[in-house]
Amino acid sequence: MLTTKIALKWLLGVLFVAAGLNHFWKPEFYVKIMPPYMPWHYELVLISGAFEILGGIGLLVPYLTVPAAWGLVALLVAVFPANLYMALKPEVGAEMFPNLPPAVWWVRLPFQVVFIAWAYWFTRK
Repeated sequence: MLTTKIALKWLLGVLFVAAGLNHFWKPEFYVKIMPPYMPWHYELVLISGAFEILGGIGLLVPYLTVPAAWGLVALLVAVFPANLYMALKPEVGAEMFPNLPPAVWWVRLPFQVVFIAWAYWFTRK
C-alpha cells in the first residue's frame, strides 16, 4: 500500500507540474474557458499555473506534502467554475475541440471530485 501511495503521489505531482507548465505554454487555451464574471483572465491563468507547479513540486517534498496537498485541494475547488462554465457553454468546448461531443464537458466534471479526493489523500499520514 505504501509503495502504491508513493507512486500515486509522484504521478499526481508530475501531472500538476505538467498542467501548470501548460498554463504558461498555452495560456490562451485556459483564458477561453474563464467565466466572463471573473476578472483578470490572463493573470488568473498564470497564477493558477504557478500554483499547480508549486503544488505538484511541494507534494513531492516530504515536509511540504500535507500543505501542498491542501493547496491543491483549494486550487481544484477554485478552478471548478471554469470547468463548469465550459459545460454550461458547450460552444466554448466546441471551439477548442470541435470533434468532441458537448456531453464530454459534463462527464469530466466528476473527475474534479476524483482529483480533489486524490490530493486530499495526501493530507493524511
